[in-house]
Amino acid sequence: MTTLADQAPAPALSHSRERSATTSSGYVMLLVMLAMLALIAAGIYQLTGGVPDKLDVDLVTRGGLGLGLAMILVGALGFLFILCGFYLLQPNQAAAILLFGDYRGTDRTTGLRWVLPWMTRTKISTRIHNITSDKLKVNDLRGNPIEIAANVVWRVTDTAQALFDVADYMEFVEIQIESAVRAMAGKYPYDDIEHKEVTLRGDAEAVAQELERELQDRVGRAGITIDESRLTHLAYAPEIAQAMLRRQQAEAVIAARQKIVVGAVSMVENAIQLLSEKDVVDLDDERKAAMVSNLMVVLCSERDTQPVVNAGSLYQ
Repeated sequence: MTTLADQAPAPALSHSRERSATTSSGYVMLLVMLAMLALIAAGIYQLTGGVPDKLDVDLVTRGGLGLGLAMILVGALGFLFILCGFYLLQPNQAAAILLFGDYRGTDRTTGLRWVLPWMTRTKISTRIHNITSDKLKVNDLRGNPIEIAANVVWRVTDTAQALFDVADYMEFVEIQIESAVRAMAGKYPYDDIEHKEVTLRGDAEAVAQELERELQDRVGRAGITIDESRLTHLAYAPEIAQAMLRRQQAEAVIAARQKIVVGAVSMVENAIQLLSEKDVVDLDDERKAAMVSNLMVVLCSERDTQPVVNAGSLYQ
């Protein structure tokens, strides 16, 4: 009975690297192909003696038939040989050249190109791609269900890795985007009313940079470069949206009240200090307490306060 320890280890993945291929200009080979056409025409002339649709019998008897047929045959074979080697490359497009399955390099030169006909040309786009992921339902750092989606801008920079190191680089990128968004959403909370930590809603730039790094680590093995990534959708899941909205409102009210109280205490303290320094009025502890109470009510009240004039003494 064999165990996992007895099994042979899986063979390591053979990592590919892009290199330049040896190809020719298609325009030069186009001139050669025209020369083949001229050779065919010369062979026909050799057979007909310059008269179309008429075989020169004297030429045949002199042994010129073999030369004419040879010229036509060589010209026709050369024409077909050159014709099968043409291919076109548009800007930001590349072609991986293979010889019976062996990678021979990548051609990135645009225009009309030519390579030996028995070499396989696999074209791949190096243009910028743009993918917007589906809305994913995940849990943030605090376990709250949220909906999140991202837009990713990417391009192929190593054609050999994209073609030979993954089965389908387009599908690979889409799956890795979804995985990276899920992983990144679990690292941060949706929101933090105290602003003491990085959040998905409040720190969009930091989250976008983290997502870009996460994606680059995942898709770099496929010869892909991430140019930009942004969150396009971020919200609480519908089942907790109302509850979280009420919690946010309560936290906002509490935070606002705290700032109001801190500011009011500071203002009361400054008022009492200035009155004492300028000898405007001599306040004992009881009067100070009354003044503090009245000022705190005025400063912390949500509604306009109505002044009450005391015509008597504080001690009556």
